[in-house]
Amino acid sequence: MISLRRVTVAVETPAGPKTLLDDLGLELGERRVVVLGANGSGKSTLLRLINGLVRPSAGRAEVDGWPTTGKGSNRVRRRVGFVFTDPMAQLLMPTVGEDVELSLRQVEPDRKRRRARAEALLEQWGLGHLALSSVYDLSAGERQLVALLSVLAARPDIVVADEPTTLLDRRQSRRLRARLAALEQQLIVATHDLEWALDFDRALVVEAGRLVFDGPPVAAVDYYRALVDEPTDDPPVRAVPRTGDGQSLGPAAAGPLASPGRGDVGERVSGSSADGPVGDPPLPMATTCPPGRLPAARPGPAEPRRPPAHDPEERM
Repeated sequence: MISLRRVTVAVETPAGPKTLLDDLGLELGERRVVVLGANGSGKSTLLRLINGLVRPSAGRAEVDGWPTTGKGSNRVRRRVGFVFTDPMAQLLMPTVGEDVELSLRQVEPDRKRRRARAEALLEQWGLGHLALSSVYDLSAGERQLVALLSVLAARPDIVVADEPTTLLDRRQSRRLRARLAALEQQLIVATHDLEWALDFDRALVVEAGRLVFDGPPVAAVDYYRALVDEPTDDPPVRAVPRTGDGQSLGPAAAGPLASPGRGDVGERVSGSSADGPVGDPPLPMATTCPPGRLPAARPGPAEPRRPPAHDPEERM
């Protein structure tokens, strides 16, 4: 169970303090959860809370009772695999085969068996012919599939994907969606793809750092369309039922859909989306390098890619 208890995330910017998430309370137990929201709404911050890539400024984030930061956080990072929007942020090795092997170091200490396992996984995914290819020579769709496979090779219990189809064309997107749909793990996805959002069990809508909708995907998509299509200076909020300690009660307690409007009470790595350029403010990262797969500085194509300074054994 993923639990966010009265979580607030705030950062300092040149213009002063900025709240990225405000008093967020959630429990996510559904197998498939989708997060919708405009660029800069707080979607990426919410997802990065789940495996400790972002620290709460207030409140507590937990996975199965383990905190995502501080003591016990390593358990969470081994259980939660994170797929970034831009796969080049997490493809750390020069070739496809080496990248998958790196992730397998957690579960297979023997080098020969690790290489054989990596080759077998690539064949299962129809990527065996790319084992010796440079990650720079792959198409966008191939890179994202390799990034996902490298995450899954470490056998996480939960997969979190931050707009994984944004850089893909329709054919590549459908292929990746099919792979994600077949996963046995719990899947949490942020996306602008409203067609895809309908395939999930539960949907959240985030606006201006606040949870404004929590309910069935069909109703969430309708609400989100109304939210982004109706110009307003005020951040519209749909009342989300909460418990006494601020937790969202989830879709079962959701009331009738309210149309957002002026009278209502009221990230992202790099890339672009169908809704416009991406440019969330910088996110607060963990002060220690998490064992998860993290963004790495991207060298020029003439230089070999090197693993990050932290121990590859801890890579998710």
